[in-house]
Amino acid sequence: MMRNSSKIFCAVDTNNIDTAISIAKMIEGSCGIKLGLEFFNAHGVKGVKDVMKVIENTPLFLDLKYHDIPNTVAGAIRAVTHRLTPAYINVHATGGLDMMKAAKEACPEGTKLLAVTVLTSIDAETLDSVGQGNDPKSQVVRLAKLAQEAGCDGVVCSSHEIELIVEACGKDFITMVPGIRPAGSDQGDQKRIMTPTEAVQKGATHLVIGRPITQSVNPKETIQEILDTL
Repeated sequence: MMRNSSKIFCAVDTNNIDTAISIAKMIEGSCGIKLGLEFFNAHGVKGVKDVMKVIENTPLFLDLKYHDIPNTVAGAIRAVTHRLTPAYINVHATGGLDMMKAAKEACPEGTKLLAVTVLTSIDAETLDSVGQGNDPKSQVVRLAKLAQEAGCDGVVCSSHEIELIVEACGKDFITMVPGIRPAGSDQGDQKRIMTPTEAVQKGATHLVIGRPITQSVNPKETIQEILDTL
């Protein structure tokens, strides 16, 4: 599998390393893997390495969502990529232009930087409650354009803003899209969701899918079924 080529990244959201390794083995060769804060805080770089040993050629999306002053974020990225080479790593776009620039400069060759716009668990009411207006779409576009100005390779965004981002930032700007649920799947804690087919038709570059894959009887078969619909 070529680095950065996976259409789907399987979200392995667990703090149990045996579970993560088991899922990794089941999806090997079929998609990329996303490891995030829950897993990283429990097991750190060593845990990520242990998982990646069993799927060496699988692209890794290290979903740590850094958000701090520019020097701290740049230092954090240099520290983690000194021992790992994820295909993708991310920061919060709300950290600002200077933070994102520093983060991009800290990324090694082979690691693309994404900026989180508005989390898919956040709706208009929640956005308004934290003082960022009540229109997720306009906020996402604003942050996506800022991320592009900073040199980021793309954004993490809801499927409902894909077309707006493509229009504002162009087709080459990566859209990593969580909140993807195959038809008939449970919505879970996501508020702004879409099926894989709908998201790809709108221009999604990559899809992040978790529980519909990890909780299925045969994850690899489920991934193939999703790919067959695209």
